Amino acid sequence: MGDPFTNLKNALKKTVFKDISFSEERKTAVRNSLQESPSSTQLHSWKEETLKAILESLKQEAKDGYEISSLLFQKNDSSFRNKEGELYTLLHLLENKSIIAARWYDEKKYYSLTGKGKKILAVTRREKSPQQTSLKQLILEASI
Repeated sequence: MGDPFTNLKNALKKTVFKDISFSEERKTAVRNSLQESPSSTQLHSWKEETLKAILESLKQEAKDGYEISSLLFQKNDSSFRNKEGELYTLLHLLENKSIIAARWYDEKKYYSLTGKGKKILAVTRREKSPQQTSLKQLILEASI
């Protein structure tokens, strides 16, 4: 059986992706990551602090993935070090749950908080009791 992605690969060779190449080491790392963590699209696989930092970073203005990643790095959050693709997986998950919205501008995808995302962030700030509601729980409940 042939490569099921032949048509996709051929189409990508004719777009802005034509000049992108990855080392065999990087390809292997991505393959291994996909095989090891089939639950990476689940919210529970990320730290609460990371989720909050991402939402906080989008509070004032829209940012692209690189800017979000840089802010996390500045806060010494290495959740996505050498796993940059997982950040975009998380952003996509939050977008699907309508916590953030995305739009393309100048060939970059910018993310911003939705009204729902702002409410969730406000609730997590207000909660100061030891039994405070988990940010993950709020996101899961908001997406029901």
